[in-house]
Amino acid sequence: MKPRRPSQFTLEDRRPPQRARSSSAWPLALAYAALIVYASLYPFSDWRDQGIAPWAFLSAPLPRWWTWFDLISNVLGYAPLGFLLGLAALRSGRGVRGVLLAALACGVLSLCMETLQSYLPMRVPSNVDLALNSAGAVAGAFLAWVLEPLGAIARWDRLRGRWFVPDARGALALLALWPVALLFPMAVPFGLGQVAERLEESLAVLLDDTPFLQWLPLRDVELQPLLPGAELLCVVLGALVPCLLAYSIVRTRRQRAVSALAILALGVAATSLSSALTYAPAHAWVWLSFPVQIGLAAALVLAALALPLPRRGCAALALLALAVHLNLLNEAPTSAYFAQTLQTWEQGRFIRFHGVVQWLGWIWPYVVLVYVLVRVSRRERLLE
Repeated sequence: MKPRRPSQFTLEDRRPPQRARSSSAWPLALAYAALIVYASLYPFSDWRDQGIAPWAFLSAPLPRWWTWFDLISNVLGYAPLGFLLGLAALRSGRGVRGVLLAALACGVLSLCMETLQSYLPMRVPSNVDLALNSAGAVAGAFLAWVLEPLGAIARWDRLRGRWFVPDARGALALLALWPVALLFPMAVPFGLGQVAERLEESLAVLLDDTPFLQWLPLRDVELQPLLPGAELLCVVLGALVPCLLAYSIVRTRRQRAVSALAILALGVAATSLSSALTYAPAHAWVWLSFPVQIGLAAALVLAALALPLPRRGCAALALLALAVHLNLLNEAPTSAYFAQTLQTWEQGRFIRFHGVVQWLGWIWPYVVLVYVLVRVSRRERLLE
């Protein structure tokens, strides 16, 4: 009898795959649905009854003026949600019925958004938008249904089984959202989560003329700008954290190396796209200064040194890196020049788009902080 070859995986890798619970399509679908809600109800102000039934738009005549951009954007806006929900239904074993329910859920969401727009003077509900949104959702769900008999979903299952641990859906969703969070301009490249200054200002405005204003803690000194060394460290840690997050779910060293290179490439591409949208395509690489290049190189070196660490150790390192990163960023103010840069997004053509990305950039590090804290603290289950 031939000796049995030892497995290259540890005991925690030998758990049977859990199709229904391990899919990252569910959290991605929820995140995308939140994006749709934000974009549909922005600016969330001046709510009032305008004297018309909220469902009156259903029987309204078709609009005389329309553009191809409106038609295409309404279809494409709901197609990813239909695809994600359809994919999640298929991976949960619900079959065609689940795909149909996914498309129906998207249509109900669109109906709710158009109905609520009746109470927003700045938004106009439309039966055409409802039809186009529903059509986009049906197309996305149908695409997910078509891909299943072609074997695309099964191939992804096999690829995911080879690359990731079974309980990887939370980390995969966070990694997928990281490049999107980088699209909003940042004072420091990869400096997500700088919220202290704005949070203080917002609380002061909210509590103005109330006795609770004096409850706000006062600092002895004003926030001080980051020193060059601290700014460089923020770049290093901001680029390293998603790599360590990926290491906590990726199986082998070689796969870790590939994932780190892919993550850093996506981060550079997303930051360059943000710079191009903010300034101009000709200035897409203006952010990639020599200190930032040094920071990216240092992050790559540290990611290489972390390749042999256990997954739980990588999650612990990510927790430590996040704590230092957020502490440095939130002890510094944003510059006046950067505040002027934000006006391009906050008052210009990106007014509906920036809000979701900005909130994502603010909360992404804190969601990762909670995720890795839970991952480090929970007890690993070992199977015989």
